[in-house]
Amino acid sequence: MGRGPRFTQPAPPPIVPFHWIPPSCRPTTLPARPSPSSTSPRCRKAARRATRCATRWTSPATPRGSRRYWLAEHHNMTGIASAATSVVIGHVAAGTATIRVGAGGIMLPNHSPLVIAEQFGTLEALFPGRIDLGLGRAPGTDQMTLRALRRDPSVAEQFPQDVLELQALLGPVQPGQRVQAVPGAGSNVPLWILGSSLFGGQLAAAFGLPYAFASHFAPDALMRALQVYRENFTPSAQLDRPYAMVGVNVVAAETDAEARRLFTSAQQSFARLIRGTRGQLPPPIDDIESFWSPLEKAQAMNMLSCSFVGSAETVRRGLDSFLAETGADEIMVASAIHDHAARVRSYEILAEVHGALRAAA
Repeated sequence: MGRGPRFTQPAPPPIVPFHWIPPSCRPTTLPARPSPSSTSPRCRKAARRATRCATRWTSPATPRGSRRYWLAEHHNMTGIASAATSVVIGHVAAGTATIRVGAGGIMLPNHSPLVIAEQFGTLEALFPGRIDLGLGRAPGTDQMTLRALRRDPSVAEQFPQDVLELQALLGPVQPGQRVQAVPGAGSNVPLWILGSSLFGGQLAAAFGLPYAFASHFAPDALMRALQVYRENFTPSAQLDRPYAMVGVNVVAAETDAEARRLFTSAQQSFARLIRGTRGQLPPPIDDIESFWSPLEKAQAMNMLSCSFVGSAETVRRGLDSFLAETGADEIMVASAIHDHAARVRSYEILAEVHGALRAAA
């Protein structure tokens, strides 16, 4: 999407979202503290359904007009099926022909830059010109799981250096370079910096990289981070001007009432996040007010404030205003909708909205 109300990109690109791939087409809600023996088979089946749904959604036959499809690294979460992010990216890319597929993102402190260069260099070799690599600094999990990953929390402080090391490994081999990513060297897989605070904007600006802000769940610093990024941007070999993507939630349906009901799945998920009782995406309910407390509602709706829920016209008005306010170059859309067919229909309506905004620009 283009600056202000203009769309300069082919379409509002979807995400499975920055941080999760839906756990199934029609997922089953799991207990708050499931035992491994009782849930592992169900989680495996849910993950299989999720990846199949992702491939069906991104198949050439599905109308959408989107530019890219991103998956995110998270660990020890029963509602997210993309922990092995590069593997799922390969699966989705293999089922598509033109759409870009990438990570939104890889949590680089969890990995050696060399391993990520090899993984994404391999993906680029298999699917040339269609792979994106978004990089985040957070662990993408809880502290106990971080220890299970054998990572020291302090390695996050090395994130800027690790980004530069990864970029060098994906670039041309230098004279005398003894350690190479094979494949990966010379692939120049495009890097993005992800963030939900000023730090990511500052780093993306200093390195001359595109910046993706996670406003679909952490919107508080959005406008200030975009300002910092644009004002301090330094051109690079990859990018000659600032390029900002912003995350939003979109739930579109035939009527406002239907969309609001579908949106209760996301509202329940965020309330459960606040309670510390994560699980798979729950089905929608008729009365969300009876589900959460006033405090939970206030916290969840603040996190979900960059959400556009309703009919095509309602979503169009909301996105038009949001684009004018942020000047975003592109939007990444998260649609936490329980039913796969309803999710696909939401993206189809979004594509219609995109067309209407382009026609009006």
